[in-house]
Amino acid sequence: MTQVAAANATHDCRKSFAEELLALAREDERIVAVCNDSVGSSNLVAFRNEFPDRLINVGIAEQDLVGVGAGLANGGMIPFVSAAAPFLTGRALEQIKADVAYSQVKVVLCGQSPGMAYGELGPTHHSIEDLSWLRAIADVPIVVPADPAQTRAAVRWAAYHTGPSYLRIPRFPVPDVTPPGTPFEFGRSVQLTDGEDVTVIAAGSLVSRALDAADQLAGTGIGVRVINMACIEPLDTAAVLAAAQQTRGIVTAEEATVTGGLGAAVATLVAQTHPCPMRILGVPRTFAPTGSASFLLEHFQLTAQGIATAARELAGDGPR
Repeated sequence: MTQVAAANATHDCRKSFAEELLALAREDERIVAVCNDSVGSSNLVAFRNEFPDRLINVGIAEQDLVGVGAGLANGGMIPFVSAAAPFLTGRALEQIKADVAYSQVKVVLCGQSPGMAYGELGPTHHSIEDLSWLRAIADVPIVVPADPAQTRAAVRWAAYHTGPSYLRIPRFPVPDVTPPGTPFEFGRSVQLTDGEDVTVIAAGSLVSRALDAADQLAGTGIGVRVINMACIEPLDTAAVLAAAQQTRGIVTAEEATVTGGLGAAVATLVAQTHPCPMRILGVPRTFAPTGSASFLLEHFQLTAQGIATAARELAGDGPR
């Protein structure tokens, strides 16, 4: 049985991010926030009001944003560097590589509104390449929470993780998918459903849609194993290999380009260890058009129906 129905209330995970960060700041005076003229869009208004001297706004200067964060970390602070994901990762990629990753400083990079959440603002604001860019840089854990509970847990984990990390904070409204009491374990996925026919490995906003797809296929007798792969780097290799060995194939689903993200990570692993049929769902190597986030997800078939169709193809004639 799936944990979530499509009718459940949906949430903006940025609110959970901001509330958990504020709670951490009350517990630990080393916690600081750094933003790029994005106090409102990062939901940091309450943080600024309570801790005005612990929020640094560098203006629209993302290279400085990351450099200031690295400097604060070297000074013993725990900086949460928050900005819209396309600008944080695109404009400041060199600083992320050299000042944060290579230097291994404790900076929490918070990519807000990733994927196609900015919708009508178009390709300049779509953040579909961030997973690919950051996976190519050594020693940067990449975490993509799927719901508010996992967002809160990831924020708390990142605050005390040794070294840098990247949190991809969803803006697109998502329902709760994390079973109550499930801990956040670095490098470990969460299996949400059982199934021996096909495995769907999803991240972020696509997890709830994978669960809906599993519900659809259950009615046809096809058992789908749904895995919430919140840690894109490092990947939960044990869960992936178990899926490759125990089911007929793997579908990956992500709100990102298929060039270098979750699907590429899974495909690289199974191709070298236990090859199996795959379908990689995401944005093909193209600029996503302008339109609402809902329209764009439909456009690229990143829907429950799209996931179900891919899984049905791998299942072949149906259940074992």
